[in-house]
Amino acid sequence: MASTGLLVVSNIKQLGKSLRSIEKYVHSLYIHLNVPASTPPPPVWGRLISQLYADSSSYVGTKVDLRVLVAPLKEHQAASALQLCKPVDMIFSDTHQPELCDRLRSALNISQPTIFLGDSNSTDEQLPEAEDQPASHQMYPTVVLGGTFDRIHIGHKIFLTQAVLRACKRLVVGVTTAAMTKGKILPELILPVEQRIAELREFLLDIDNTLQYDIVPIDDPFGPTQHDPDMDMIVVSAETLRGGQKVNEIRASKQLRQLDIFAIDIVESNVHDGIHESKVSSSNTRIDLLGTRWRQPEARPQLPVRPYIIGLTGGIASGKSKMAERLGDMGAHVIDCDKVAHDVYEPGQTCYAKILKHFGNEILAADGRIDRTKLGPRVFGNAQELHTLNSIVWPELMVEVNRRLANLRAANQVPKVVVLEAAVLLKAGWEPNCHEVWSMIVPPEEAIKRVMERNNLSEDEARKRLASQVSNADIVAKSQVIFSSQWDFDFTQRQAERAWQMLNKELDGRTHSSL
Repeated sequence: MASTGLLVVSNIKQLGKSLRSIEKYVHSLYIHLNVPASTPPPPVWGRLISQLYADSSSYVGTKVDLRVLVAPLKEHQAASALQLCKPVDMIFSDTHQPELCDRLRSALNISQPTIFLGDSNSTDEQLPEAEDQPASHQMYPTVVLGGTFDRIHIGHKIFLTQAVLRACKRLVVGVTTAAMTKGKILPELILPVEQRIAELREFLLDIDNTLQYDIVPIDDPFGPTQHDPDMDMIVVSAETLRGGQKVNEIRASKQLRQLDIFAIDIVESNVHDGIHESKVSSSNTRIDLLGTRWRQPEARPQLPVRPYIIGLTGGIASGKSKMAERLGDMGAHVIDCDKVAHDVYEPGQTCYAKILKHFGNEILAADGRIDRTKLGPRVFGNAQELHTLNSIVWPELMVEVNRRLANLRAANQVPKVVVLEAAVLLKAGWEPNCHEVWSMIVPPEEAIKRVMERNNLSEDEARKRLASQVSNADIVAKSQVIFSSQWDFDFTQRQAERAWQMLNKELDGRTHSSL
């Protein structure tokens, strides 16, 4: 299977058929539009390219990374000047164009012969009609746009391509930093700004390497448009048109040249479930990551292969216990570390003796057991005492967990999967005791609301509880699978089922491969 291909498109009406024919051969596909000799200005192609991207999702979905080349649409570009970021393994053509394909094969150093998908030499495509905007076909020395650009999707590709088509020298792109993404859906899953910038640069250089790209992180909505005098046009989406107008208001106040504004329509999503956004967006992409393995587990050669241990953790009121219950219903053996902790506090346990030695008998109830209502005030609000208590309890808790795991392994029916539910898993540094970590997160404001209702606490008290927790960002950074219960019950259930099915498929595959 070729990893990257290039499709020469001469007959736009055959695009769907062509994509379906070659999707099994490639993971990435460049589209080279075989334009007429008398090529109109590049912006004329904007509507056709946007439609091509929008339609492609119906043919290949997200399985193939599609990129429409813009550089060949510019008059001074020839096939010999084509430079792509990814090495191309194979060329396809929807019509018999041997001379063009041979030039492309030579320029890209491809040894494989071209695969021709059709017999016709005719070209049925029509040039797109001009968009009904004054600036629609004009090109500008410097064009600017901005966005989050998290995991480049079809909407981004259309947005960026429209800007590239209208720039003849320089394209300035502002990429929002964490300071501007806190209000996004699942902001903890947004890629670091450095990675987003790198992926953006690769895409832009791929589709047109003739421009100068200034890609900069921005901490406010206006970025370099507030001070760069050498800008001519700003590209915005229909929903951020007011932002483009605000840019011109700021520039006018600073005696800077006004920017022409080009607004593009948003791309509608084909998922309508009340959870995903109605438009194609990075938020939807992040929602789709829930219940998938978005980071590969580290090797744990010190752990027995069976049972496979999932460390389940998450913030306060995130729904950990309910997720553990779901996984238990699907077949996992669940060890609730909170319940285990109650056991190690019992008289006769090593942990019990160590706690009494440090905190004294005044924390005991009348029956001789540790009274947590007496112990709690001694440690909460006192960082040193809390650290001392944790240093006593956490190691003994893990000793007891390992004892129970040993008993499971000694049994005739060793469970395939054990879920170790532990709120303190990350704080205690127990990740090496698990094959991988699955975590629950909810937005901080949702957690505060739940804690107030569940524990009958004031908002201030709830915020203090939340402040003592591991942050969502730190949880995500150490997890292989993320769940979120911020939506309805059924959607959280689907996340659990997706993760469980994925894991069992992998574990069954390992079993068969070892036979």
